[in-house]
Amino acid sequence: MRVFVTGGTGLIGSAVVAELLGNGHTVLTLARSDASALAAEKAGAETIRGGLGDLDVLRAGAAQSDGVVHLAFSHDFSSAEAVARAVAEESAALAAMGEELVGSDRPLVTVSGTPYVPGRVSTEADPVSTDGPVGGRGRAVTAILELASRGVRSTAVRLPRTVHNEGTGGFAGLLTDIARRSGVSGYPGDGTQRWPAVHALDAAVLLRLALEEAPAGTSWHAVADEGDPVRDIATVIGRRLGLPVESVPAETYGPLGPIFSADQPSSSTHTRQTLGWQPNHVGLLEDLENIQP
Repeated sequence: MRVFVTGGTGLIGSAVVAELLGNGHTVLTLARSDASALAAEKAGAETIRGGLGDLDVLRAGAAQSDGVVHLAFSHDFSSAEAVARAVAEESAALAAMGEELVGSDRPLVTVSGTPYVPGRVSTEADPVSTDGPVGGRGRAVTAILELASRGVRSTAVRLPRTVHNEGTGGFAGLLTDIARRSGVSGYPGDGTQRWPAVHALDAAVLLRLALEEAPAGTSWHAVADEGDPVRDIATVIGRRLGLPVESVPAETYGPLGPIFSADQPSSSTHTRQTLGWQPNHVGLLEDLENIQP
């Protein structure tokens, strides 16, 4: 299968490209810079130049491929306005690629976050959130899944709060970055809230399986760790960086504060049983031991 991948040189995307190439597929990646193009080509992929805002380029990439894996997203979380711009850009990009695939029965795999369900572990049967700082992503993904009725084999892989590799990535990576800048390894509230996690290499396997096998209109959970307490995450970060570990105000995390403060464990039982996915790489707390002072 010739697969068009957006975000193919990021932490998750680079793992997905390697997974696809290693399983007999060819890959066309979206590259917005010379550095990204060089990295993708070095990995064995072809490139098409453009960014997530270049809708004609996205349509062209989708048109000349047998399937699409969408991973690109701006990670500017500096303000609510920046997050809103990123969500709007991604929503338009998904709509453009989805419309290009209508009537083709080709797969379109996109990603969202695992849902937050008060008081219990979330499952694949729970609807994705359409409220809050990134609720627009949920609405965009829902619209893509509805294309199943229009001849698109659309599916969503829900990623946990931290997708990690070699001690970096996801919300835990943001905690690490903030700790380096502030001199404190902080956590919001009492730190008992739980975040699910998965190794990037395990997530890449699930994204490939969804591309190859998932029925139209379905959602899957790329969850290996059901929920690591945030205080435990901050404790490992603090020890690796030689910094004190303390509770800090949720406002420390800007527009992501409400999300960082929420208890949001998640299950992948249905995904494992149905698609045969079995994560086998290290968990988050062990992987964070790779953080260098």
